[in-house]
Amino acid sequence: MILRQITSPGLAHNSYFLGSQGMAIVIDPRRDCEVFLELAREHDMRITHIFETHRNEDYVIGSLELAARCGAAIFHGKATEFAYGTAVSDGDEFAVGSLRCRVLETPGHTMEHIAVAVTDTEVSALPFLVFSGDALFAGDVGRTDFFGQENRARVSGMLYDSIHEKILPLGDGVIMCPAHGAGSVCGAEIADHQFSTIGYEKATNPLLKMDRQHFIGYKVAEHHYMPPYFGEMERLNQFGPPVKGHVPDLVPMEIGQVKNLMANGVQILDIRAPTSFAGGHIPGSISIWREGISAYAGYFLDYHTPIVLVADFDLGLGQVAEFLFRMGYDNLEGYLAGGFPAWFKAGERTAQSGAWTVQKLSSVLSENRDLFLLDVRDINNREDVGYIPGSAHIYAGELPDRACEVPKDRLVVVYCDAGYKGSLGASILSRLGYPSVVNLLGGMGAWIKAGYPVAGKNTGK
Repeated sequence: MILRQITSPGLAHNSYFLGSQGMAIVIDPRRDCEVFLELAREHDMRITHIFETHRNEDYVIGSLELAARCGAAIFHGKATEFAYGTAVSDGDEFAVGSLRCRVLETPGHTMEHIAVAVTDTEVSALPFLVFSGDALFAGDVGRTDFFGQENRARVSGMLYDSIHEKILPLGDGVIMCPAHGAGSVCGAEIADHQFSTIGYEKATNPLLKMDRQHFIGYKVAEHHYMPPYFGEMERLNQFGPPVKGHVPDLVPMEIGQVKNLMANGVQILDIRAPTSFAGGHIPGSISIWREGISAYAGYFLDYHTPIVLVADFDLGLGQVAEFLFRMGYDNLEGYLAGGFPAWFKAGERTAQSGAWTVQKLSSVLSENRDLFLLDVRDINNREDVGYIPGSAHIYAGELPDRACEVPKDRLVVVYCDAGYKGSLGASILSRLGYPSVVNLLGGMGAWIKAGYPVAGKNTGK
């Protein structure tokens, strides 16, 4: 038997390849699926089954891409009507070599959610591992807010029952293979553990220690952000995304081509560091650092207007293309050849957002100068770590809808944890016509290390 976990950085998404005796299954494949085919070739195996634990919200599922390459059958839960694949029910079993894969209906995170329990019949009749999807994570459980606040208690109860009646009874020694790791938006406090076991989760996962009533209350009160692109992911994953065959090849674009696109509508995605962006950028650019694309592109990029990447020296563009491909952004047009240096060397018009150190901000605040201090961190970070006194709070992802709360006639200083989301926030406000916007370098982390005052810290944790 062979088991491999394939992790997609940024999304913290886990796919799995499981094989035995020349046959293999793939669980929740990512869209760029060559890795599964390489594993199959390496181990002389044929991929026969593809299981989707649920209709994913945060990435485009790669089932159709993979099936088009290897001919495997696709299976998913019956509670949602998919335009492709075959619906399965609780107790359905599939033979893959010496393995027996049993379907467990586990609604709660989504209605059609399933887990897949696996037994290796060559060794024992006992379950060996379980693909728990987004029902149960290491140290956490799946979010239950996709059906509206009015339904959160009901679906949270369903998730509790799914975990306690279907997954935990498999046995303490069963290996748990979750669909996401630490950093995923599909959980709140997922532990940084590649794998876990049911017994370990029972002993350490705080949500598994709650009775049903307290579990439901906790999940109803839990706070999650809902990126706008989730709706597009749900649509694509239910009705089937277009099959591309591979990550689209990136096309180098000359300055004239980029300017033509700018005249007709384009999304300029600047993936450079905050300091570089503050010093100069193409007017109207959106600043999202490479590692932040999976978390934030879905708030600001649409699926129709062409996207052009801008870097410093055209480094790391392939990885960025993969990130966008996994999120369904097939409208990636190309990248500015030569990066931003080519733009300013050609004498093209540039914009600046400005950057302050924490020392500069402290000095200005002590002079009582008129400015608007904006915290764009996650609300949980603001409450747990504290905030700079006098700052207002709008999460970066909510800025387009709440920008009316930010005055245009004052200097706006944006800060976050370390300066990256601050650069993003500054770029969004600049696009919306704010004339004076500054990013705080180092963010809250630098403010605290410099010994400046902190307000509102949650001392209860």
